[in-house]
Amino acid sequence: MSDTAVIIRNAELEDLDATREVLIDAYGQYEQVLPEAAWNQYKESILESVEGAATKARLVAVLGGRIVGSVFLFDSSEAAYGRPELQIHSPIIRLLAVSQTARGFGVATELIRASAKLAKEWGAETLHLHTSDMMDSAVRLYERLGFERAFDKDLMNGETLVKSYRLQLKEASLLQVT
Repeated sequence: MSDTAVIIRNAELEDLDATREVLIDAYGQYEQVLPEAAWNQYKESILESVEGAATKARLVAVLGGRIVGSVFLFDSSEAAYGRPELQIHSPIIRLLAVSQTARGFGVATELIRASAKLAKEWGAETLHLHTSDMMDSAVRLYERLGFERAFDKDLMNGETLVKSYRLQLKEASLLQVT
């Protein structure tokens, strides 16, 4: 990439195809890890989410004039997962994705930073996300950025433990002006 400035902006209608491509490229690495039926179901749910009505905000990352990342924000666990019993009534980020060719440029960090800023602007005290051990590099990033485990918000997806993480927005170094 010749231009290494990452620009985060709200997704536009004309960004839908590029967003789908980024998601499939980013999450495609799990096709070899998951059983075929599970991968196909996962891929279908990812693609359906691109135009999901429950999404409060969709952000894209632009690098070198191309969309190379995206993230979706939801108001609650009910909006994000159809799971009101989780009792998460603050923003949740889902489907953070960075195309494989754009990794290492800070795209994921900037998408998370922009998500945290939005959540704070909306009056939230916390920002949540869920992930699994399969996504170990993502977990390391979340922890480095200040997310802490929220064991009480974990959920099971079939036989997979989906771990919950929470960022306290007031203390988040990610949002501190330097």
